[in-house]
Amino acid sequence: MLRLLRRFSPALVFSALFAAVLASFRNRAALQVEILALRHQLGILHRSVKRPKLTAADRLFWAWLSELWSDWRTALVIVQPATVIAWHRKSFRLFWTWKVRSGNPGRPEVTKEVRDLIRRMSRENPIWGAPRIHGELLKLGIDIGETSVSKYMVRRRNPPSQTWRTFLANHLKSLVSVDFFLVPTIRFEILYVFLVLAHDRRRILHFGVTAHPTAEWTAQQLRNAFPWDAAPHYLLRDRNGIFGNDFVKQVRDMGIEEVLSAPRSPWQRAYVERVIGSIRRECLDHMIVFNEASLYHHVKAFVSYYHHTRTHLSLAKDTPETRAAHPPELGRVVAIAEVGGLHHRYERRAA
Repeated sequence: MLRLLRRFSPALVFSALFAAVLASFRNRAALQVEILALRHQLGILHRSVKRPKLTAADRLFWAWLSELWSDWRTALVIVQPATVIAWHRKSFRLFWTWKVRSGNPGRPEVTKEVRDLIRRMSRENPIWGAPRIHGELLKLGIDIGETSVSKYMVRRRNPPSQTWRTFLANHLKSLVSVDFFLVPTIRFEILYVFLVLAHDRRRILHFGVTAHPTAEWTAQQLRNAFPWDAAPHYLLRDRNGIFGNDFVKQVRDMGIEEVLSAPRSPWQRAYVERVIGSIRRECLDHMIVFNEASLYHHVKAFVSYYHHTRTHLSLAKDTPETRAAHPPELGRVVAIAEVGGLHHRYERRAA
């Protein structure tokens, strides 16, 4: 380049440089005028159009430009800067959505069978939490996250608690139920029958009949039912006013803990209610009661039949007092009348 410049005269070189500088000034002035004209047109467009229509490419361009040019806000006219920022965030979300869908799949979907199993475990075990159910699923060979287990568990409004059925099953050997039921006489009087039922083997431990069921009389019946320190741990009853202060005091003195059922909830005392229903349907509904002695005799006969002859579904078709089976080798079948012939007992006896 220097060798080339040496061939020309200094005046020629100076004139060439001066022409280049002048051309650059002219180009810059023309550029500024052009920018001014464009801004004027943008101002007119901005005043006349409230919301210009932009394509997806326009939005992507401005989102890309905002990352490269720090002064992009100075040149922005047709939209607000916050709009461009929103476009950028939306494009970011779309990019990662596309990348996740086109790449490797994420967490696998929980199958309907597993979801149903989680809900079943949650319903059948109300005091279990997500970690306990998750551990049980792992033992079944089901690989699932604990957060997913928590998501599909059954939601409860009240704190988790065992059901009445579970409570009764866990305390069969140490729980008794007490209750009254009414029986009309031939003279339209009302007699009261007091029952004490042991949940273990459904045995009727004691019953009493009276026309005036006071709290003192009821407390005495409880003492008769459990002599010699044979009291159970729990006593289940309803909220009947017949169980007065004397009865409550007697229960406390015997070291028994009372469990009260909810108002108007006989299903919470299902065992004793079922026994009362059996006495009515299978005995008292077929007889006329004359007085206390008559009622006591009928109930006593049925209680004996109930304990030694009547089979129970809940006891695997056995009786509260275990009844031996008679094989065919013992002889022919004979019928033994019970409860005044209302029921019969069948046994095998040698001829």
